[in-house]
Amino acid sequence: MDAHSRKVVQENRDYTMFSWSVQGAAAPLHMKRGQGVYFWDGEDNRWLDFSSQLINLNIGHQHPKMLEAIKKQVDELCFAGPSFATESRGLLGKKLSEVTGLAKTFFTLGGAEANENAMKMAKLVTGRSKIITRYRSYHGATMGAMTASGDPRRLPVEPGIPGIVRVFDPYCYRCPFGQKVETCHRECVSHIEEVIQMEGPTSIAAILVEGITGSNGLLVPPDDYYPKLRALCDKYGILLITDEVMSGFGRTGKWLATQHYGIRPDMVTCAKGLTSGYMPLGAVIVSDAVARYFESNMLWGGLTYSGHPVSCAAAVANLRIYEEENIFANVETQGRYLASRLAAMKRKYSCVGDVRSIGLFSVLELVKDKTTREPLAPFNGSSPEMTKLAAYLKSKHVYAFSRFNMLWVCPPLIITEAELSAGLDIVEEALALVSESLGAESAAVAEAAR
Repeated sequence: MDAHSRKVVQENRDYTMFSWSVQGAAAPLHMKRGQGVYFWDGEDNRWLDFSSQLINLNIGHQHPKMLEAIKKQVDELCFAGPSFATESRGLLGKKLSEVTGLAKTFFTLGGAEANENAMKMAKLVTGRSKIITRYRSYHGATMGAMTASGDPRRLPVEPGIPGIVRVFDPYCYRCPFGQKVETCHRECVSHIEEVIQMEGPTSIAAILVEGITGSNGLLVPPDDYYPKLRALCDKYGILLITDEVMSGFGRTGKWLATQHYGIRPDMVTCAKGLTSGYMPLGAVIVSDAVARYFESNMLWGGLTYSGHPVSCAAAVANLRIYEEENIFANVETQGRYLASRLAAMKRKYSCVGDVRSIGLFSVLELVKDKTTREPLAPFNGSSPEMTKLAAYLKSKHVYAFSRFNMLWVCPPLIITEAELSAGLDIVEEALALVSESLGAESAAVAEAAR
């Protein structure tokens, strides 16, 4: 690392704080520049970005049309207060209505703020106090959104806000009800009805779920899960809020993940892929019924940066790029290739227990034993094997997200088959190392038992 790069890292360490880190152990990588699916570090090593900068850089680094749109808006108007009308705000709101089938949008600066405001709106519209969420979920790091999350990162800051009720997930590989997907009766939905009845149906304002669970295992539900959940909400007058912060805007090959299942939520929260991370922006997109309520009732919410003109201009350009460059078609094509490669890895490597993917949103769940399905690392923990796998990928300059016993493959949506193949080849090398070490460990245990 050259002197300049060392200085950059040191100043970051000395004067800034890093998310989800013990600060003394933080070891940030100096990122100098990016292009397409790659970025370069302080030593000019080129990295393949297999996590899209944590699953949001959908159109890749430094897209020229995005840069042009941002510069144009900066030249015209950098900021307007939230009570003003601007061209980019109106254009974006109209476009979001068109692609989602919903009515109006309230703009925030990120996903956590979007979920906070969606929960608030649900309580205002229904006059009810409770929100049902799922255990394997993440909705943001602000206090309300963190409480709504089932993710173990909520534990150090509990008790959080009142009124959150959690239910189990459609986790078919490790079904909490001991069922198989082909023969179950969708207890992942029917038990929610039991919870509703026990909590009091007239106390539940909304059910908040991720379109496709992201950082807690990428759980792709059975095809009838969402239609059954929608029907359950309708039965009890409960609003359905889908958090599409990770899964929305092309990540699964559609504008919203729920569009694969033929249902329409009452509210959608989003961020990340809305601008591909080029500018901070989140949104709560609401149905006509919810929008009509606030025509004659106060919306008790506001943010200084709501509808920020530069962020909205970036989003308008981003959505245009998705359409003009047929990004979703590429997601479908590369998603099929990715799924086939992952399926082959599951067959080939002893450490791959399950693979789950939809579009370019995928995870490998790693195990010590395919029969017992013992995780390669414990829930909310790590293991020498997972550390070894992550270290190998880094040594080959593949930037991928791993957590617990899982490895995500979520590249920018513009990736080519050649680029995807090159990264997956390195993933396979890492899996071979893990499988080999597990085999050696099993052999050693067998020998000791003689």
